[in-house]
Amino acid sequence: MAAQIQYADVEVGTELPAASFPVTRATLVRYAGASGDFNPIHWNEKFAKEVGLPDVIAHGMFTMAEAIRVVTDWVGDPGAVVEYGVRFTRPVVVPNDDRGGLIEVTAKVAAKLDDNRVRVDLTAMSVGQKVLGMSRAVVELA
Repeated sequence: MAAQIQYADVEVGTELPAASFPVTRATLVRYAGASGDFNPIHWNEKFAKEVGLPDVIAHGMFTMAEAIRVVTDWVGDPGAVVEYGVRFTRPVVVPNDDRGGLIEVTAKVAAKLDDNRVRVDLTAMSVGQKVLGMSRAVVELA
């Protein structure tokens, strides 16, 4: 599979389609099983509150993975992402209700680089607060 977006067709400022990703307690249980991260802050409300959190929170790596989906969906090939990094700024709180949490992600091309690569800056928000800082990906385009 190769990137389906052409380097020549992309300009600095190009906005990628935004996406929202719901997060429920069941989502966190499935992620814990897949990742092996069974820290009780991700599933035990009492424990999370005892350590000073407002409620159960999503795994940081889960949040990071959901955010990059905006880029991989846009480019059409997860292998086109050659670099990706974030800073975790706030947790995604996941209440035990019918809605859970929501990660809202926007992204835009911030720079055109050499070798058909672009830097994409992402913004990930939950409940109106930025949950990832310095979220950037370098993507190799066709």
